[in-house]
Amino acid sequence: MNKRKTNTTEASILKAAKTIFLHKGMDGARMQEIADEAGINKSMLHYYFRSKELLFKAVFMEAFSTLAPQLNEILNADSSICDKIKGFSHNYITFVIAHPYLPNFILQEMNRNNEFVNDLISKNHFPSIKKFKLQVKEKVADGTLRPIKAEHLFINIMALNIFPFVASPLLKKVLDTSDTQFKNLIEERKTEVAEFIINAIKV
Repeated sequence: MNKRKTNTTEASILKAAKTIFLHKGMDGARMQEIADEAGINKSMLHYYFRSKELLFKAVFMEAFSTLAPQLNEILNADSSICDKIKGFSHNYITFVIAHPYLPNFILQEMNRNNEFVNDLISKNHFPSIKKFKLQVKEKVADGTLRPIKAEHLFINIMALNIFPFVASPLLKKVLDTSDTQFKNLIEERKTEVAEFIINAIKV
């Protein structure tokens, strides 16, 4: 019973933390707010998670453990390069809209914690691009795709999908868009990114 109660309490805390982080980010969130959202006192919250940073990392890891298998499945499916680009962009953007703290947290942790990437790679279903690389090489060789290294193509896919999220404050100012207009642009990018890349690489 104690183990079941512990698991239930931890799940309630993570759910509450996700709600607060989603609306306020890590810097704006307060442990008391998370405790209130979870229906527990602050001391109990600190018993399970000693700091806001550890709690945020737990929320991130839970989210990443959902995203990583999706992307891995897309990259290693028996589908065309074009379908993989479409699937990757659509799934990634859809997921990050629901978890907007993901990209900035990854960049922050990579810059301050050398072991962060190793921690991510050690997780099950971490995305592998081995099959993707072989597939791109084959399609370039048979003339289906313009000459491009798979590594560059994958970096282009990642960059075009990630940048609008990590640079949203700047982009809103430069583009002179409201929050609603920017959200609409992000929705459009679920297909726009893939179409742009595919048009750039197809013969």
